Amino acid sequence: MNDASLWSLFAGSFLASTLLPGGSEALLLWLSLQREHTFITLLAVATLGNTLGGLSSWLMGWWLRRRFPEAGLQHPRQRKALAWLERHGAPLLLLSWLPVIGDPLCLAAGWARISLWQSALFIALGKGARYAALLWVSSPAS
Repeated sequence: MNDASLWSLFAGSFLASTLLPGGSEALLLWLSLQREHTFITLLAVATLGNTLGGLSSWLMGWWLRRRFPEAGLQHPRQRKALAWLERHGAPLLLLSWLPVIGDPLCLAAGWARISLWQSALFIALGKGARYAALLWVSSPAS
């Protein structure tokens, strides 16, 4: 079950961080309670999956701007996210873990052509911090 549960966590974390709905927190907490994997392993797998999912949204934004440059971002939330990014830059992607605004932020970062490496760094830091906090809060006192 070890490999299958980690692959499930990776897939769930990836999908939860795309424009598709979903959540990976319940699976992460359940796996933590099973005590089959270390804190670091669970944190690394969930963060990697979630970060790659966020980067898939970044890639969609980058591709959309290349493919349809005249279209612009039409939805008001997209324009708002783009304005925030232009004002604050890549560190704003620390908020990419937030529901509702996180995915559009990643998409807008790609559209705004914020560096892939800077985007990956700040997405990973934000998402990793969220998962670390969840694991820490849910761990029983030893």
